[in-house]
Amino acid sequence: MTRPRIRVAAYVIRDRAFPEVLVFDHIGMPEAGTQVPAGGVKSGEDLEEAVLREVTEETGLLTATVVRQIAVESKPHPATGQPRRTTFFFLHASAETPDAWNHHVEGDGEDAGLTFACRFLPLPLEQPLADDQDAWLGAIDRRWTTVAVGSQ
Repeated sequence: MTRPRIRVAAYVIRDRAFPEVLVFDHIGMPEAGTQVPAGGVKSGEDLEEAVLREVTEETGLLTATVVRQIAVESKPHPATGQPRRTTFFFLHASAETPDAWNHHVEGDGEDAGLTFACRFLPLPLEQPLADDQDAWLGAIDRRWTTVAVGSQ
């Protein structure tokens, strides 16, 4: 049996007049869909360190803080079918965090050289995120469960 790839994903929430979640799109790769920061855990790295690193690497945001772990999901990678286990975290961002920005990913990771268009979206989301990454938002607050427009 193949060991699963261990991953983390972040719901970075900003509270203003209403709660908002941080998402990003790959500039020049619309097929990747809208996502939350997520990625692999490095050897020897604890999960909270990993989720903060992924948020910084993928969005440039340095001020997010971990509130708590939300869920652990085991499901195969949508493209490769390889096993993976993702731990979802609830993080907090300051109300003063900008509404939107572009972030160029540096370093030597799999996202190096990509540019991400980062922004906050109001909750609940009107459309699901790529790879059902929004599936656990309702575990933070049931009112944040994604209900796609046109569904009942």
